[in-house]
Amino acid sequence: MRAIVIEKPGGPEVLALRERPDPRPGPGEVLVDVRAAGVNFQDPAIRAQGAAEVPGMEGAGVVAEVGADVRGFAPGDRVAWMTLDHGSYATRAVLPESKLVALPDGVGEETAAALVLQGLSAHHFATVSHPTQAGEVVLVHAAAGGVGLLLVQLAKARGATVVGLVSREEKVGVVRAAGADHVLVSTGGGFAEAVLELTGGVHAVFDGAGGSTFEASLRVLRRHGTLVYYGPLIDDVPTVRMSELPRSVRVTYSSVEDHISGPGELEAHAGELFGMVERGELAVRIGGRYPLAEAARAHADLGSRATTGKLLLLP
Repeated sequence: MRAIVIEKPGGPEVLALRERPDPRPGPGEVLVDVRAAGVNFQDPAIRAQGAAEVPGMEGAGVVAEVGADVRGFAPGDRVAWMTLDHGSYATRAVLPESKLVALPDGVGEETAAALVLQGLSAHHFATVSHPTQAGEVVLVHAAAGGVGLLLVQLAKARGATVVGLVSREEKVGVVRAAGADHVLVSTGGGFAEAVLELTGGVHAVFDGAGGSTFEASLRVLRRHGTLVYYGPLIDDVPTVRMSELPRSVRVTYSSVEDHISGPGELEAHAGELFGMVERGELAVRIGGRYPLAEAARAHADLGSRATTGKLLLLP
């Protein structure tokens, strides 16, 4: 098999394609031929820290072999996965059976790989962290990104008015096409006045833009509004004194692994997303496809903030 290896902590240039021995599944494990692997904002942080040998937290493919005690999958099954143990930037991966979800006929491997981690994250934010309701106004940061575009659609499906923030003018049309009612171009914390003028205050802010936007996100909340913060790998996690929080607002630091703490939740939540895709209620935008050998270019493009949608590596 071939895999992308982090040879030392550093920039995209430390990602190298290497030959490795073919893995074999142990008890409760499944060997998968990877058809597509998702690239996420967490991945460059993992690379910079040298925190994994083979990066990659999600993907989709076809079961090649199952280990002892595996009952839910068989060779030839199409599956997707999300794992915090990494390892998806490869032509083959061994995964616990509990991390896999079967793909319905109407969802292709590329769509699934583009949806699993970011889709489950967006689903968590819009249904649990702040259960978005009809008539609310919500603000979505980085609305042209993989999570952002899914959040726009999920919030609209639940009846909210959506304001999207993007970093460049050329991204406006992409976010409008996803269903956003308003799209503003802004970087850093300079969006507050425009959002307040437009809305008078929002019920929720979904902020994955990092610490530079934290205070402005708090500022645009109306009383009892919710800041759903999920940007720790882009910038330092901000510190705040509780007495400084304005207007009785709520702040939640959301983590997708709490949304899928077991295989039952993974199957239920992923199944809901796959069903929306099959019914045409959720569009998954793939913003770039890269050969596995060009993982470094994918990381560089992601870091440039010039991309929209989801980036995939195709082994």
